[in-house]
Amino acid sequence: MTNLSQGQCTNDPKLAPRLDAEACEKLIAELSSGWDLNLADQILRRRFEFKNYHQTLAFTNAVAWIAHQQDHHPDMTISYRHCLVCFTTHSVGGLSINDFICAARIDALQS
Repeated sequence: MTNLSQGQCTNDPKLAPRLDAEACEKLIAELSSGWDLNLADQILRRRFEFKNYHQTLAFTNAVAWIAHQQDHHPDMTISYRHCLVCFTTHSVGGLSINDFICAARIDALQS
């Protein structure tokens, strides 16, 4: 696990401001491979693949628990064998440390 996975999200935009491209590139390097950084749309996303619907829903529920604990909620698209997780911080109009903390916590589910 990275230090990011030990972080706590905050709703204070002064403590979690919008990140510039350089900061986003540094933070994504701390995540497992598979995360995609779309700076034009200010989205951090990853598609997770599973063997069946049961595994997909179990993963989705685990992500929902992380989101609830951190009070930072991704957009998720769920189908039979995959879940697309997309983070952005609406309150700052882009990516913040909160997005990378939650992504790292999701990575920790896979380890």
